[in-house]
Amino acid sequence: MFPTNPAQLKKMMKQMGIEIEELPAVEVIIRTKNEELIFKNPSVTKMVARGIETFQITGSYEVKEFVEINEEDVALIVEQTGVSMEEARKALEEAKGDLAEAIMRIQDKHES
Repeated sequence: MFPTNPAQLKKMMKQMGIEIEELPAVEVIIRTKNEELIFKNPSVTKMVARGIETFQITGSYEVKEFVEINEEDVALIVEQTGVSMEEARKALEEAKGDLAEAIMRIQDKHES
């Protein structure tokens, strides 16, 4: 049975060759292909066992999605709507890469 006292547990793990260290992290970002998981003020524990480092992150996080913007799509929107490259790119980002939705957003914006 494992001890419930954190100090005893740490001592036992050290005897087994496992080292644990709390890291004073302010922010942790995990970046995937389509999003970022952003942990603010997380609890981060580093564990080293047999030369392998493992990190445990706990805490609340927010998800920030992003879309890879195709420059050909930006050019097509500029051609179809007459807006600047920057405005076309922004519309595509807001539409999460959906070309038709981006064009409709621009047209709606310029009609009002």
